[in-house]
Amino acid sequence: MVNLAWEADARAVWMRQLASRKAAPSLESAPRTPHPAPRAVRLATAAMGTRFEIVLAAGAGDLMAAGEAAIAEIRDCHARLSRFASDSLVSHLARTAPGTSVRLDGETFRLFADAVAVWRASDGAFDITVGPLMAAHGYKPSAVAAVACVGTETIQLHEEQWTVSFRSGGVGLDFGAIGKGHALDLAGAVLREAGVTAALLHGGTSSVLAIGAPEDAAGWAVAMPFDRGRRIVRLCDSALAVSHPASQSGEAGAAHIMDPRTGLPVGRPRRVAVHGPSARLCDAWSTALAVLGEIPDTFPGAYRALFEPDTP
Repeated sequence: MVNLAWEADARAVWMRQLASRKAAPSLESAPRTPHPAPRAVRLATAAMGTRFEIVLAAGAGDLMAAGEAAIAEIRDCHARLSRFASDSLVSHLARTAPGTSVRLDGETFRLFADAVAVWRASDGAFDITVGPLMAAHGYKPSAVAAVACVGTETIQLHEEQWTVSFRSGGVGLDFGAIGKGHALDLAGAVLREAGVTAALLHGGTSSVLAIGAPEDAAGWAVAMPFDRGRRIVRLCDSALAVSHPASQSGEAGAAHIMDPRTGLPVGRPRRVAVHGPSARLCDAWSTALAVLGEIPDTFPGAYRALFEPDTP
């Protein structure tokens, strides 16, 4: 079980809050030693409809080179998963005939496997086939038109060959509720392999991944969006994701989180945060819980969830 200390005292926020598709926590890190700390390396890129930022505080080797490799990984992930680019993997899969197997790389196969596992554990509250629902409620349609059907049960995974196929054609995949976390997990792996020992990564500040901790600190301090940022969580080798149905709306005013079981936008405006080892799973489960409105018995034990208190 991950131990998560929700603190009531807020500290100064060092990174300004950025707009994103989900309700976003703000991030802060203050030097705790009297002597000057080494200059941190900061990099950023636009991907997946938001801004990704990386702060590298310590590690062996060239931190700038490691950060640039991590940024490249995020951009590559965007190119594979974008439903708006006709040459992306998602668009290729939408054009694939039913029953035709498509080979995936190992990480993308694990992304599909995690998405299917959360769909099953959440009883359908999380579903990556919601592309048609998003378009029907005023969001930008995919590059390849999808049929008006939703259901992860159409996805067939073949672990021995790392392939995916679909029982029906024209499946509208949308990785918006898991893609940012996936990109952070991949970028984090690149940084760790390069010898980075302390770094903070975020996608739109709603999906956050921490490697190690700043010097003389227990973890990277993240101000939650609850209680006007007065709740603080300290991340060390862990991730955090926050979802809020009302943080973005389509042309028709619909919330951006859909309930795949009803085909309608989620009406409850409560934020929910999930903390745990994987940014990808934190992303997926924060969306699932925003739909469910409660924590099911199938919620993984290595993760912790917190709902925003109801307002009177």
